[in-house]
Amino acid sequence: MKQEIINRIKQLGGNVTNVKGTSLSEDLCAITFNTALYKKPEDTPWLSAEDTEPIEGLGDWVDENTELFNSDREAFYKKMVDAYYTLNEEPRRQLFWVAKPFTPFQEGTKDFEEWNDWFSDDAELGEIIQHSTCATPAFIGLLYTDSYPNYYYICLSDLNPENPIVWSTDHEVFFTDVTNEGALEDFLNKFMTKEEFVDIVKRKLEQ
Repeated sequence: MKQEIINRIKQLGGNVTNVKGTSLSEDLCAITFNTALYKKPEDTPWLSAEDTEPIEGLGDWVDENTELFNSDREAFYKKMVDAYYTLNEEPRRQLFWVAKPFTPFQEGTKDFEEWNDWFSDDAELGEIIQHSTCATPAFIGLLYTDSYPNYYYICLSDLNPENPIVWSTDHEVFFTDVTNEGALEDFLNKFMTKEEFVDIVKRKLEQ
């Protein structure tokens, strides 16, 4: 992978210590996160409506911690980051890094036994294969979320292993409907670092 991708993953809170540059699969699976990931808000400015908040439910959290904000803003922002940048699975539209192989075409694997018939008969892989060197690709399941779409994948035979495409699909249309989410470098830039999150909130609360 490109060094810029490794750098961005580190900025987002990922542990890249065990990335050796051996292969795309091994490098992705070597990365771990002790925090969830949040996409940058697309609707600006942050209004009162929940769907414009940087993170779902943040407005209520701010209201509950107004006294701390007024008395110690540094402590307020630290508490806010600690509250949201965790592996807590309370639904907040966050994504979790899972980075594990998904091998529906590789005989002898659990994924083959469970999914090969589906991928042979129902999966729509045409667009993925167009960007791949293999008609029976292996994947890395990169991210998971309770929101739509549920799953994000990397095709390991992507034509550009330095900056592969991210594909998303949902459990209700699993691989019968996939979306090209763009190259991994651009995709990762859609997420907020802790510092970017604090900056968004500061611009709202301290205007």
